[in-house]
Amino acid sequence: MSAYVVFTRTKTIDQKELETYWAGIRETTKGHPIEVLVAYGKHEVLEGDPIEGIVIAKFPDVKSAKEWYFSEAYQSVAQHRKQGAVYHGLIVEGVS
Repeated sequence: MSAYVVFTRTKTIDQKELETYWAGIRETTKGHPIEVLVAYGKHEVLEGDPIEGIVIAKFPDVKSAKEWYFSEAYQSVAQHRKQGAVYHGLIVEGVS
């Protein structure tokens, strides 16, 4: 069953750290079955607190999503995301 990694950015803290993260993120996807469906496109919040941006990536299953997220390559880049902004991140299974 497909799985989706969803990140929402709620507050930027350090733009330079985010730029470092963005510059390194593509390299972390090599060798992983990831399909980025949404990446900071125009959005409209219908309910809840405002967000600055959203990313949605599709994986074949939860295992594949976790293998990418917990990989050494991603975690080394993710430190810049965590220093650059407040994010919420989750993995959600799709429907069959």
